[in-house]
Amino acid sequence: REKIMEKNDLRYQTYVTILKRELVAAMGCTEPIALAYCAAKARATLGQIPDRVVIETSGNIIKNVKSVIVPNTNGEKGIEAAAAIGIVAGDEKLELEVLSNVTEQQKKEFLEYMKTTKFQVKQAESDLLLDIIVKVYKGNNYAVVRIANAHSNVVYIEKDGDVLLDNGVVQQVQQDVPDYSMLSVQEIYDFAQMADIEDVKEVLDRQIEYNSAIAEEGLKNSYGANIGSVLLETYGDDIRNRAKAKAAAGSDARMNGCELPVVINSGSGNQGMTVSLPVIEYAKELNVEKEKLYRALILSNLIAIHQKTGIGYLSAYCGAVSAGAAAGAGIAYLKGGGYKDITHTIVNALAITSGIICDGAKASCAAKIATAVDAGIFGYDMYLKGQQFYGGDGVISKGIENTIKNIGRLGKDGMRETDKEILKIMTCVD
Repeated sequence: REKIMEKNDLRYQTYVTILKRELVAAMGCTEPIALAYCAAKARATLGQIPDRVVIETSGNIIKNVKSVIVPNTNGEKGIEAAAAIGIVAGDEKLELEVLSNVTEQQKKEFLEYMKTTKFQVKQAESDLLLDIIVKVYKGNNYAVVRIANAHSNVVYIEKDGDVLLDNGVVQQVQQDVPDYSMLSVQEIYDFAQMADIEDVKEVLDRQIEYNSAIAEEGLKNSYGANIGSVLLETYGDDIRNRAKAKAAAGSDARMNGCELPVVINSGSGNQGMTVSLPVIEYAKELNVEKEKLYRALILSNLIAIHQKTGIGYLSAYCGAVSAGAAAGAGIAYLKGGGYKDITHTIVNALAITSGIICDGAKASCAAKIATAVDAGIFGYDMYLKGQQFYGGDGVISKGIENTIKNIGRLGKDGMRETDKEILKIMTCVD
């Protein structure tokens, strides 16, 4: 098939925009960080430190904040901690890096603030999967900030009865969002083949640098269940195992309070590490040129985003599954695989791991990542041996786009009730 995409095509420009929009740096798990950002914005709007804080969030935010350590809090977990550190020490101008400049003095102030401040937390009544409303009070003054649909998408600000911003939340996204429906595996493959690397080099360099650094930190020190280290100690350091261990180690560190930033994908640091670290590790092993690595990362990042477009940022469907399949596609590309190899890799991987649930951000995410990366690599190995799963095998349909559509339907619609049950289990509600 002749490559039909040219640099001045709308599709080309859209793909560049999507990569720049999605591959942003974030410090700490994105849900508590979004909450810290919202709280910091509310404090800035109020103009003083509040003495009472009311937080309303969607169930998925509660699920993803409950068990993860918030950076720069001396090991504290949970919604109140994320909001409190945002209020005391957050720089709201830095959005998802809101907690990157916290001082030792502010850490002490945060612990005192947690003791002396009244926090009220409740589940938001809206149907939005990503919804955070922080109301802060001091004397007769108050401020309200709301984030909806995307982790840094502030849609409403109010102070003392004056509405300062109201973008509404009916629309899923802001006005300037690129058209994600333009994504397809064939076009992503074409784009990866012919893209001018200079157009995306900055974001990819940052992804390589940040995500590699946190993976090394995860292997060097003790975080969570140390999945990355256990993998290496148990199964050795062959390339397949190293690829899994690096991605898992990044998650080990991130889920358990490491203060290094990562470059995210589809609103998730875990997914950002899963799509990139195995590909980076394979590129080293295969000793490929840097340009080949860039093209493999373009492919893996966009394929993960394409899968998540149908599912949404938050769901009961584990995002590592999509990212692991995408990493498999990137590895297939590094090994000389073409479009056909890549489509079969993705389909095979999805057929293996699509049942993994998301039960919040915590240490076991690292193990799920290792499993998803393994499925991605095995999906390619299967194809090399002439083996594949076929349309009609469970949720797999003939044609890669049909299969991705099925997975979107499963994650978004099919698992809606599963999501509610998981939240009830996690919050001990019968």
